[in-house]
Amino acid sequence: MKVFLIAGEPSGDRLGGALMAGLKTLVPDLACDGIGGPMMQAEGLSSRFDMDELSVMGIAEVLPRYRQLTRRIRETAQGIIAARPDIVVTIDSPDFCLRVLRRVRDAAPDIPTVHYVAPTVWAWRPHRAERMKGLVDHVLTLFPFEPEHMAKAGIPATFVGHPVVAEPRATAEEVAAFRARHGLGDAPLILALPGSRKSEVTRLAPIFGEALRPVLAGRPEARVVLVAAAPVAGLVTDAVRRWPGDPIVIDPRGQSQGEAEEEKRAAFGAADVALAASGTVSLELAAAGTPMVIAYDMAWISRQIIKTMLKIDTVTLVNLVSDTRSVPEFLGANCKPDRIAPALTALLDDPSGQADALRLTMERLGQGGEPPGLRAARAVLATLDT
Repeated sequence: MKVFLIAGEPSGDRLGGALMAGLKTLVPDLACDGIGGPMMQAEGLSSRFDMDELSVMGIAEVLPRYRQLTRRIRETAQGIIAARPDIVVTIDSPDFCLRVLRRVRDAAPDIPTVHYVAPTVWAWRPHRAERMKGLVDHVLTLFPFEPEHMAKAGIPATFVGHPVVAEPRATAEEVAAFRARHGLGDAPLILALPGSRKSEVTRLAPIFGEALRPVLAGRPEARVVLVAAAPVAGLVTDAVRRWPGDPIVIDPRGQSQGEAEEEKRAAFGAADVALAASGTVSLELAAAGTPMVIAYDMAWISRQIIKTMLKIDTVTLVNLVSDTRSVPEFLGANCKPDRIAPALTALLDDPSGQADALRLTMERLGQGGEPPGLRAARAVLATLDT
């Protein structure tokens, strides 16, 4: 069986890696082609080009790379048409993936297509589901409330859960070893996560650094650790030279995929609180039981356009899945150091207030059941039989 997969950013790579692992347990002669990052490559994918080329978001951020992205859309579609896979699985990154699928569907309408991660039509731009009609045969959703939204658009969908619920958590021994390895002792530990894209780190790292300044002034014994994504590790290292508190950067470059994941897992488990960019990382923190403050901003024009389209009062996934507003978030014009700092200090003073929301989030995403990657694999194979 031949599967062509496309992932365009680290969160999609994580989903793709879990899906490929699930497929490998069900299909003995699996062959995978496409675009993906280190997790998918660890499962056997040879990426046609560097996934990081697609890790860009926001209108102002995309425009300078429009020609390059257009060329990659054309090349990817041509690659699928030439390879004639049994099925195509696109993972998130809809602006790229749906353009690829349109070209594929025009030239080879008989190739089945699955899109993994439903568009957040419940949050903004509800017409995005309509764009998928005729291009996508089935959608795999991360959240239990999404299939009904896709059904309204006439697209079959299956809730498969989120792979984060099946990933291992750091043991007490691993946490203790992490603290010892980095000379942290029993110090309160703040995990800072300013994003996995260059545009995010460039914009958020200075804000996070300034937000931490008064927090550390009030708690001089606290330490700051950053877990950097490999593509932005150098940028993160440069950025924190201007931060207070002599922060420690966990740089995955030079480590194997397994070593990098173990170190990241231990950092998440060791942290008392986290200051993080908005995104899937909030679910990883929830899985680790780490309470968090979320902050995010983007280019002014992107912010203005998106603000007019939002249908929800929170973008933090933990808040949405748990149906609470336990996690404080500072977005757009509110993403300011003097607003973030008091929330982070309050969380350090009492981190227990988010515990129920973190537990409920994991429960609703499928923790304790069949691994989501395997559920996703079954849904992909079922699409072939329809």
